[in-house]
Amino acid sequence: MLGHKVNYTDEELVKLIVDTKDSYYFSILYDRYAKFVYNKCYSFVNSEAEAQDLTHDIFIKIYVSLNTFKGKSKLSTWIYSVVHHFCINYINKKKSQKIVFYEVSDDVNADTENLDLIDDIDDEDLFEISYNNLQEILQKLSDNDRIILLMKYQDDLTIKEISELLGLKESAIKMRLLRAKKRVMELHKQ
Repeated sequence: MLGHKVNYTDEELVKLIVDTKDSYYFSILYDRYAKFVYNKCYSFVNSEAEAQDLTHDIFIKIYVSLNTFKGKSKLSTWIYSVVHHFCINYINKKKSQKIVFYEVSDDVNADTENLDLIDDIDDEDLFEISYNNLQEILQKLSDNDRIILLMKYQDDLTIKEISELLGLKESAIKMRLLRAKKRVMELHKQ
């Protein structure tokens, strides 16, 4: 392996993996993103064993579909999307029921005054909840609420990025965040 360059960009790695199918290059990509993928999986399933299994399966999916990455976004964004969709599908199969995000019509018909209420629940109120209490509350939330909160506050995604990942309008995302934050505060007061 002496002839291999050490510091490849994500784009260079993708091209090398797709062109050569050399496992050495994929191992670099794996090392770069394994912790990120595992942590995302763990946030969905809250089980180390399941998160490890999901991480393994996701990297197989990434390897198989890497040739579909077109470079229109950062590789990390593309991987995030793969992880998110894979985990959602896993949860759906595991529960034998489909996770249905709030009906878009509910959000579209919401008056704009309600959209401004998102500021009524200050993020600082959420941050004041102790870590252990917040972990308990997150487990009590619906999958929909937990996922959108994790995307916003753990993954630090913008409303626009969440909108693009979920394929929903920004107003719908704002309304979902408002509902999820309200639910967290209700559970915290109990």
